[in-house]
Amino acid sequence: MTTKRIFIALTGASGSIYGLRLMEELCRRGFQLLVTISASGQLVCREETGLDLSGDPLDATKRLCAHLGVDGIELVAPDNLYVSAASGSAAPEAMIVAPCSMGTLARIACGISGNLIERSADVMLKERRPLLLVPRETPLSEIHLENMLRLSRSGARIIPAMPAFYHQPQSVGDMVNFVVGKVLDQLNVENELYKRWG
Repeated sequence: MTTKRIFIALTGASGSIYGLRLMEELCRRGFQLLVTISASGQLVCREETGLDLSGDPLDATKRLCAHLGVDGIELVAPDNLYVSAASGSAAPEAMIVAPCSMGTLARIACGISGNLIERSADVMLKERRPLLLVPRETPLSEIHLENMLRLSRSGARIIPAMPAFYHQPQSVGDMVNFVVGKVLDQLNVENELYKRWG
């Protein structure tokens, strides 16, 4: 398999575990990951997992790789627009925002490029490359739904963090794996993270 480059962003919605588990699975499959996490995403990640990804990106990369037990991740600051993901001439094969806050989703839907996450998402849409968004919010307002519809019509794939129960999950990890498996399915990455129907 040719090494593929994927850009993963974590934002301030609850559900940091989805992004972290996704990184773990992709690294183990030989993918090269560029990762960023918004300031609010750093706060939520620390609160939910105990993992502190603030500070110098090189130091944070070491902490992230040690936490996941993997290599192949480069963590960059969310305001660094000099990385490859910010340009259509060097865009990654795919981008995933997991979890995706409604604020980030709204700004992407409106074409706002105020930081690396928004700019890179804009690049993916204009270059017609896979942009996968994992929104985590409840209940959803009409504005949230309209923004998701607008993005879906623009080519983004909306994969809500909604675990199923037909596979009879026995742990939180099983429910997380279901959502992560659905994201990997959208990337055409074979996985057995959840029991498929039938």
